[in-house]
Amino acid sequence: MYILGISCFYHDSAAALVKDGDIIAAAQEERFTRKRHDHSFPSNAVSYCLREAGITIKDINYVSFYDKPFVKFERILETYLAYAPLGLRSFIKAVPLWIKKKLWMKEMIKEELGYDGEILFPEHHESHAASAFFPSPYREAAVLTMDGVGEWTTASFGVGEDNTLSLKAEIRFPHSLGLLYSAFTYYTGFKVNSGEYKVMGLAPYGKPVYKDLILNELMDIKEDGSFKLNMKYFNYCAGLTMTNDKFHKLFGGLPRKRESKITAREMDLAASIQQVTEEVLIRTAKHIHRVTGKKYLVLAGGVALNCVANGRIIRETPFKEIWIQPAAGDAGAALGAALFVWYQYLGNERKADDKNDFMKASLLGSHYSDGEVEKFLKEKEIPYTKLAQGEVPERIADLLAQEKVIGWFEGRMEFGPRALGARSIIGDARSAKMQETMNLKIKFRESFRPFAPSVLEEKAAEYFELNIKSPYMLLVAPVKESKRRAMTEREESLFGIDKLNVVRSEIPAVTHVDYSARVQTVGENLNPLYYGMIKKFYEKYGCPVIINTSFNVRGEPIVESPEDAFRCFMRTNMDYLIIGNVLLDKKHQKLSDRDTDWLKEYELD
Repeated sequence: MYILGISCFYHDSAAALVKDGDIIAAAQEERFTRKRHDHSFPSNAVSYCLREAGITIKDINYVSFYDKPFVKFERILETYLAYAPLGLRSFIKAVPLWIKKKLWMKEMIKEELGYDGEILFPEHHESHAASAFFPSPYREAAVLTMDGVGEWTTASFGVGEDNTLSLKAEIRFPHSLGLLYSAFTYYTGFKVNSGEYKVMGLAPYGKPVYKDLILNELMDIKEDGSFKLNMKYFNYCAGLTMTNDKFHKLFGGLPRKRESKITAREMDLAASIQQVTEEVLIRTAKHIHRVTGKKYLVLAGGVALNCVANGRIIRETPFKEIWIQPAAGDAGAALGAALFVWYQYLGNERKADDKNDFMKASLLGSHYSDGEVEKFLKEKEIPYTKLAQGEVPERIADLLAQEKVIGWFEGRMEFGPRALGARSIIGDARSAKMQETMNLKIKFRESFRPFAPSVLEEKAAEYFELNIKSPYMLLVAPVKESKRRAMTEREESLFGIDKLNVVRSEIPAVTHVDYSARVQTVGENLNPLYYGMIKKFYEKYGCPVIINTSFNVRGEPIVESPEDAFRCFMRTNMDYLIIGNVLLDKKHQKLSDRDTDWLKEYELD
C-alpha cells in the first residue's frame, strides 16, 4: 500500500512516499524549483517520489495532507475579528487567497495530482508528532512538538506507544514560542521562517542582558514550561510585521535593517531570546518527563531545529535519550502525515528496537548514476577525471589535507535542512583560516556563522561532550576541554566577531566562540562512502573530524542535480567537485563558465 504525504502553502512544501510503512522517498519542493522555502504545491517533489518508487498516481492508496485547512481558516477569521478594525490591510491580503484556493484543498489536490482516491487531513501537530515518533527507534517515548502555529496549536506533548500516538496537552495561538523567536528574528534584521538559525548562531557573541526584560514584560512562564505572551508588544495577529512600536520602545529602537551592520545590540538580543527559549524547553521537557515517566523523548516542529536547546535537553533533563526528526519543520510534516495514516488511522503494526531509527540517514531524495553525470559533463564539454572504484575516499582525504575546499555530491539527497554528507561542501577542520575562507569566499555569507563538524561516530566522545549519536546534526555539544586551547588575556578581551579568528581548539574551523559545535556523528552503516572518506582522512592525517556545510551559497536551496552542483562550483571559490566517481578540478575549467552576476539571484534570509 502506497501513502503520499503532502505539506504546502505556508513554507517548505514537500512530499513523502511511504510503502507499507517503509519510507521510500521524501523531498522538498525548493530543491527542484530553486526557490528557497518554496511554499507552492509540491508537484516536482511528488513526481520525484512516484518516479523513485516506479509507480504512477493511480497506484496511490491514500493522500494525506499535513493539516486541517478549515480549522486553520477558522483561527485566522476569529483572530481578525478579535482585533478588528485593526488588521484590515492584512485581512484584505490574506483572505481572498483562502477563499479562492486554500479552503478547497481536497479539490485542488485531486486536480493537481490527477487523483481520485481518498484524501485524509490529520491535524498539523499530529503530523509533526507522527514525524517524530513513528520513524524514531523507540517502542515508547514522550513526544514534544513546538512551532509557530498549526491550526490553533503552537506546542503539544503526549505519548507514543507502538503504533499509536496520544497528544495530552497543548498551548494555543497566539501564545507561541516559535513566533516569539521569529519576532526576535525579525527585530534583529533576519527573515522570518528562514533566518532563525542565524539568531541561534549569533547568540554566543552576545550577553543575555535582555533576558529578564523578556521574562518580565513579554511572557509569563510557569514552572511546567507553559507560558502566555503579552500580546500588546506583538503585531503578528493582525499586522504585516512581527513586532510593534511598543516592542521597539521596550528594546530601545527600530528593527535592524536587513543586511546592515550587526552590532552588539543584535548579539545581546540573540543571546537573550536564545536563553529564554532554552529555559522554556528545559522546563517543558522536565515536566513531560514527570508526567509521562518515559525514558525517551522525541521532538519535531520548527523549534526542534534549535540544536543548542536540544543539546541542553539531553544534558540537563532526566531523559535517557532524545531523537529529533531531521526534517523537523513543515517539510517533515508531509512524512508525518503519511505515517500517521499507516499507523494511527489504519492501525498497522510497528516494530521498533529502541536502537535503530527508520529514517535511512534521511537520505531519501533524488540521486544520479555515474552514466547520467558523465552524460551531462560531456554534453557541456566540462573537463573531469574519472576515479577508479574505491579511489574516492583517499583522493578526497588527500585534498582536504592540502586545505582544499571540495563540493561533495554523492548518493541520495538529504531530506531536511541539513547537509549530511550527500550534498555537502567539506574542508579541513584543523585549518585556522578555513572558517573565514568558506564563509566569505565559498558561501558568500555573514562571517559570524559557524561551521559544523562531521566526526566518525566512534571518535565523537574524544572530541565533544556528547554521549549519544547525533546523525542528523541536531545537537550542539561543547568541544572537550582536552581539545581546547586556553585563551590569552588579550584574546579574552576581544569583542563580537573579532572573537571568530581566534584559534580555540585543535579543530578551530568548527569550534564556535563559546567552544560549542553542532555535531554530526557519521556511522559506517548509514553512509559508508562518507564515513570511508573521513576514516581515510583520520588514518592518514590523524583527525577524525572534517567541516561539513551545505552545498549551496547564501539564499540558495541546497543543490539537487549535477547541473546545480556544477553551477554552484563555478560561482564560488571551491577548489574541487566530486560527483559520484568523477572529479572536477577548478584549475581545468573554462573561465567563461563562471557566472559573475549571480549574487543578485538569491535574497539573504
